[in-house]
Amino acid sequence: MPTISVDKAALFKELGRDYTTEEFDELCFEFGIELDEDTSNSERPVVNGKQEPPQLKIEIPANRYDLLCFEGLALMLNVFLGRKPFPNYRLVKPPSGEVQTIIVKKDTARIRPYVSGAILRNVKFDQARYESFIALQDKLHQNLARQRTLVSIGTHDLDTIQGPFTYEALPPKEINFVPLNQTKKMNGEELMEFYEKDKHLGKYLHIIRDSPVYPVIYDANRVVCSLPPIINGDHSKITLDTKNVFIEITALDRTKLEVVNKIMVTMFSLYAAEPFTVEPVKIVSEHNNETRVVPDISPRKTQAEVSYLNQCCGLDLSPEQICDLLKKMAYSAKPSETSPDLIDVDVPATRADVLHQADIMEDVAVAYGFNSLPRTFPGKSGTIAQPLPINKLSDIVRMEAAMAGWSEVLPLILCSHDENFAWLNRKDDGNTAVKLANPKSLEFQVVRTSLLPGLLKTIRENKHHAVPIKIFEVSDVAFKDLTLERKSRNERHFAVAWYGKTSGFEIVHGLLDRVMAMLKSAFITGEETLTNPAVADSHYWIEELDDPTYFAGHGASVHLRLAGKDHVIGSFGILHPTVLENYDLKYPVSALEINIEPFL
Repeated sequence: MPTISVDKAALFKELGRDYTTEEFDELCFEFGIELDEDTSNSERPVVNGKQEPPQLKIEIPANRYDLLCFEGLALMLNVFLGRKPFPNYRLVKPPSGEVQTIIVKKDTARIRPYVSGAILRNVKFDQARYESFIALQDKLHQNLARQRTLVSIGTHDLDTIQGPFTYEALPPKEINFVPLNQTKKMNGEELMEFYEKDKHLGKYLHIIRDSPVYPVIYDANRVVCSLPPIINGDHSKITLDTKNVFIEITALDRTKLEVVNKIMVTMFSLYAAEPFTVEPVKIVSEHNNETRVVPDISPRKTQAEVSYLNQCCGLDLSPEQICDLLKKMAYSAKPSETSPDLIDVDVPATRADVLHQADIMEDVAVAYGFNSLPRTFPGKSGTIAQPLPINKLSDIVRMEAAMAGWSEVLPLILCSHDENFAWLNRKDDGNTAVKLANPKSLEFQVVRTSLLPGLLKTIRENKHHAVPIKIFEVSDVAFKDLTLERKSRNERHFAVAWYGKTSGFEIVHGLLDRVMAMLKSAFITGEETLTNPAVADSHYWIEELDDPTYFAGHGASVHLRLAGKDHVIGSFGILHPTVLENYDLKYPVSALEINIEPFL
């Protein structure tokens, strides 16, 4: 979890009283965060000739981006304690009446397609506020923005630049500007060389370095505001004297783009001349007709079931009582007019972590008090579960394979694209595998669609052991499925591999027969399914399979008839020599892989 440091005296001043370390630790627990350290009694560093004032180091849940700065933490604790109401954030018109514009050029789609922005008008900075403003950007860059790869933030003194702004993507040599805190003008290539060994910025250069075009934001006079996600221009840098702040945010992920925008403006609109007001920015994308006004800081409307909230928490609260508790957690809620079991909830713009009524339930429990929740739930306990049917079935298959003398392995669920396709003599049609957008290495490019790569890699790493090697796995594979909301689905598979001086085909076939018999599916010939009605249900047969993964004439598909329906649940056979060569195996391998979900 991320940890933030806040000035102890300043935070207690905002909370309206002083706390002992024990009292504040208890408050943090009640609110769902954790006090990591109070530096009051520790040796503190000397900064500019003065000892650093006492700090509170607080661990924040990874999904609570609104607590990553002093302003957000103080606000939410005050709301929780009932000292302040949650503010009404709102958009206001600019003094000129004309909304600032960012014009998006088509070529940005080649590298960093999304942009957003906002303006904080008449902000009053002091040293602490300025440092908090910069620190929040760094925290967001590190976690939500994934080291700037997904999102990057640029902040500028609006009085030094002039709109409308343009967001473009140009060859590196065509981008010339003076980077932040420098005096020499550089083009994109020179900038990459200059910052290559920089401890702070050097680790971000790879994000765009090899691209033929770099993203850049210009003002109306072709002054470079920033080269995202690397650095801002020195011309528009913000200082303690800055009054009007222009925020521009670029991203690969549109959802995270708007989350970051909302967090930035809601946290620091507190310091505007008219607190909690934000000036919007118009994004004009003529090439794709996606013109919009950002940010949208209006609350999100959702509903939660009273019965669900009570059941999960073991309580018996009325809708009105739940609404009062939710106010402590910054929600606006009221009983629904459509059903006595529903409450209408307005989720504030600061709470990007609220995705489901389960999140609302958690906040009800926090507001009620963890220590006040009943120790035992009435009726069915919320702490006793039973296995999912698919897991129970997996355990049965797992036990049967182990009792037959096979060893279970647990490889990684991610593998390289070649291991999943080319090394098995299979082709990728582009509509099967779930691929990672930003894999850390070539070993982790796709979510496996077969258990075979993991089994073969396990044999490869253990081939110095005595043969035969008999291993199996019962686990999930994943496939693209655009009909589902999550665009993918899991499928539970059972796979085995025999590695020895002989093929072991009959042994793998025998294990298949044993597992299928245990699942009450007897082996029959294909002709029997047509001629004997008595074997219409819960039986299986095999047919010759022409699959390049297997040696020609030595592969078979497994067919199951269950509940009057036919399924092709998998295949088995002796692996093709080229597959063995790809995995650096010198002895034959017989393998089996079936989908066990039809047996549920």
